[in-house]
Amino acid sequence: MKRTVLTMLEAAAQKYASVAYVSEKKDSGWVNKTYSDVNKDSKLMAYGLLELGFGKGDKIAILAEGRMNWVIGEYGLLKAGCTAVPLSIKLMPEEILFRLNHSDSKAIVISRNLIEKISPIWQKILYKNFKILYIEDSKEDLKKLNLSFDVEKNVVLISELIELGNKTMGKNEGKLHEITDQISEDDIVTISYTSGTTGNPKGIMLSHLNYFSNSNGAMEYFKIPEFYKSLIVLPLDHSFAHTVGIFISLIKGLSLYFVDARGGSMNTLKNIPINLKEVKPDFLLTVPALTGNFMKKMQDGIDAKGGIVKKIFDAGLKAGIEINGDGYRKAPLSVRMKKMAAYQLANKLIFGKLREVFGGNLKFCVGGGALLDVKQQKFFYAIGTPVFQGYGLTEATPIISANTPFKHKLGTSGGIINGVKCKIIKSDGTQAKVNEKGEIVIWGDNVMKGYYKNPQASAEVLRDGGLYTGDMGYYEEDGFLMVTGREKALLISQDGEKYSPEEIEEAIVNSSEFIEQCMIYNDHKKYTTAIATLNVQKLNLFIKKHHITAKKDLLRVVKDSFHQYKNESEYKDKIPEKWTPSVFMLVAEPFTEENKMINSTLKMVRYKIIETYKNEIDEMYMPEKDKIADLKNEALLSKLFLK
Repeated sequence: MKRTVLTMLEAAAQKYASVAYVSEKKDSGWVNKTYSDVNKDSKLMAYGLLELGFGKGDKIAILAEGRMNWVIGEYGLLKAGCTAVPLSIKLMPEEILFRLNHSDSKAIVISRNLIEKISPIWQKILYKNFKILYIEDSKEDLKKLNLSFDVEKNVVLISELIELGNKTMGKNEGKLHEITDQISEDDIVTISYTSGTTGNPKGIMLSHLNYFSNSNGAMEYFKIPEFYKSLIVLPLDHSFAHTVGIFISLIKGLSLYFVDARGGSMNTLKNIPINLKEVKPDFLLTVPALTGNFMKKMQDGIDAKGGIVKKIFDAGLKAGIEINGDGYRKAPLSVRMKKMAAYQLANKLIFGKLREVFGGNLKFCVGGGALLDVKQQKFFYAIGTPVFQGYGLTEATPIISANTPFKHKLGTSGGIINGVKCKIIKSDGTQAKVNEKGEIVIWGDNVMKGYYKNPQASAEVLRDGGLYTGDMGYYEEDGFLMVTGREKALLISQDGEKYSPEEIEEAIVNSSEFIEQCMIYNDHKKYTTAIATLNVQKLNLFIKKHHITAKKDLLRVVKDSFHQYKNESEYKDKIPEKWTPSVFMLVAEPFTEENKMINSTLKMVRYKIIETYKNEIDEMYMPEKDKIADLKNEALLSKLFLK
């Protein structure tokens, strides 16, 4: 049997024929397609694509929220021998244009929320017979828009493609059979573009074997039971959601529900808590920014209640954290006995209600995309909805390691999944010992084929049969992988020593009441600095409550809040002094996707922040840095809060 995602789909369509594979919410409520439905509809769509002239090796982009027709569309174009180019829904029109032209895409699968992004770039698309494959039920609403392309000529509904395929099945059956026979394990499934947090995006070529290997290896390691449900809140272009959502589901008959995206991104955010209660998922895929948002909202809700509720919560949370230890080693029996009463009281009265936020049936979350702060991990573990941190990158399809319900250690990235070999290689090319840092290098069938049209970049990371990830890490004493940060994002001191900024940034943001975002900076300098944004709402409430009128007093409050992490047990004495920001500058504008300082996976785009705030960073390295920073921070605080 060929090891392809299409053979996985065929097997799932037989084994789980009547099981709901994908579901989305419409005006009538939740509707679904079974595994059998998806297999059948995607085959008909493939016939339709062949009738329109698409075929082996053609590239078709996908720009849509998680929807049933995303999944059907991707399988349909794969069955026709095409390659998918998943795009982030957060991209600007010019960014979409670059990817369409660079990938040689001949069509795009797109939703109503995104189609207007195509209009301003239509004339610049290189392929002149470009088609828009529309995933909605009708295209009548498009005729009311001021679009630069001919709706009747250029837009085809997915449903029309399926209908066309049904009509031309006999005519194209031999051709499709021939294409299917020719599809090999080495054929490209997706060209997935990097988010460009440290430079220009590159097109990562992932094959059938890459996806087959990573899906099966991860499932064997994680052991998710059959028929579990998940609400997909991450975008499907995100490689984590793409592999774990679309393809891993085939192995165990999982049911995927897509968060209701009707009405655009703002409605999507509002619908997440509603959909969680409707779907009652068994597990969730998440990223640190999302879990961090949940944690802060829960804490704010408890703080607002105050009194006895807050006392029970605080005592129970502290007790739960002590009882659980690091998850790999629980606290001694004496400690568990001593702390159990406080924990059980909080669990009965408060934690159970907090779990209802996730629908009440959630067993665990799986975190990826960035480093998950240990404080978050301890919080969710204590309230009974653990977030198991994993590690991966798109070039590895993407999963490399994971913590699981069966084996986990908080603060680590878990064990290496089946089918992947991982070593820590030092700068001199030798293999690191336990607790010795180096670059994470992996080998396995999950390693990408390379970067599309970029042999030089491919050669830089694909060496000796392995993938040099550019991430730094080490194996700790219990054999768990510790990821310390991206090599290109590392802080570099004047003497050349390197350190990861992520753990400091997470420590500051998770400990501070008033710092919303923080980017640490040191590029061959004597000391470390930071650019930070504020939680305006919380600081406003604090100012009113404590009647603060002097800008110097307000600056002192913010400074104390910025450095609060130094007093927290999770971070105290764990971050070397030379990497602690000695000065920071506040900026008024938050880091957002709109200003391109945050990417689609909610990671900071460092080079963009550095570029935007170059003057502020330069000022923090002037002789009178403290005075300059204080004056500028006072001026900003006064302008925002002391009007």
